[in-house]
Amino acid sequence: MDDLIREFINPYHVQVLILLGIFLIAALGLHLITGVTGQLSFGHAAFLSIGAYTAALMNLRLDLPFLACLLAGAVVAALAGVLVGFPSMRLTGDYLGIATLGFAEIVRVVFMNLEITGGARGLAGIPRETNLVTVYVLVILTVWAMYRLNHSRFGRALVAIREDEIAAECMGIKSLWYKVGAFAIGSFCAGLAGGLYAHLLQYLNPADFGFARSFEILCFVVLGGLGSIAGAVLGTTILTIAPEMLRFSAEYRMMMYGVLMVLMMIFRPGGLLGGVDLVASFRLLWSRLRNTATPAGGA
Repeated sequence: MDDLIREFINPYHVQVLILLGIFLIAALGLHLITGVTGQLSFGHAAFLSIGAYTAALMNLRLDLPFLACLLAGAVVAALAGVLVGFPSMRLTGDYLGIATLGFAEIVRVVFMNLEITGGARGLAGIPRETNLVTVYVLVILTVWAMYRLNHSRFGRALVAIREDEIAAECMGIKSLWYKVGAFAIGSFCAGLAGGLYAHLLQYLNPADFGFARSFEILCFVVLGGLGSIAGAVLGTTILTIAPEMLRFSAEYRMMMYGVLMVLMMIFRPGGLLGGVDLVASFRLLWSRLRNTATPAGGA
C-alpha cells in the first residue's frame, strides 16, 4: 500500500504527511493533559522519547513485531506518566510546568549516558516500519478515543477540575486520580507517537527530545485552541506544514514563521478554534438545513 501511495505522491510529501500524523497523536495526548484538564506540561517530549527508545530497543534487542513494539513503548511511557504524575500532580500552574520540564531534562540526560541507547552518538539501525496507512489509522483511532473521552463522565470530571478544582472536589471528584489518569493517557499517546517516530527516521538522538520539541508540541495545542480536538489538529497541521511551505525563502523562513505566530495570537488569543465545538456546529447546521428543506405543514 505504501509503495502504491508513493507512485502518486512525491516521497518527500509522504514523509511530511507521516510526520504530521505522528505529531497529531502526540499533540492530542497533550490536548488531554493541558487543554482539557488544565495541567501545564513542558515535558511532553520526555514521554515521546521513552516511547521511541522502548519501541526501538524492543525491535533491535528482542526482535518483536512492530505493533508489539509500539504498544510496549506506549505502555512504558504511560507508566512513566503515572510515576511522575503522583508526586507532581500535587503541584499546579507554573510549578507543575517546571517539574515536568525538569523530568524531561533528566530523561534526556539519562538517555545520553546509557550505553544501551547509544549515548550521545544516538541509536541507529532501527528498521523502517512506519508508513502512511498505519499512522493515519492510529490518528483516526486517537481522535475517536479523545472525542469519546471528552464526552464521557471521565472527560466531564476533567473539565470540572480545569474550571474549579476546589468546587470539583466538593462535588465528590477525586481530582488527584483524575489528573493522574489524564497524565497516563496523554503519555500513552506520546509514547505511541515516539514508537512511530523511531521506526520512521530509523535513528534516535537524545538531542531531538529536548525542550524545543516539548515547546513545539505545546504550541500545536495552544495555537489551535486549548480544549478543542479540532483545534489541536488544525494547530498541528499549520505549524508542521508552514515551515515546509516557507522553504522557498529559507533565509527568512523562521522570521516569517514567527510573524505568522504573533499575528495569530493577536487576532485569536484563545486559539484558532478555542471554544468552538465543530461536531455541535455541524449538527446545528445539519438540523437547520433539514428544517429548511422540509415544507411548512409537514411532509
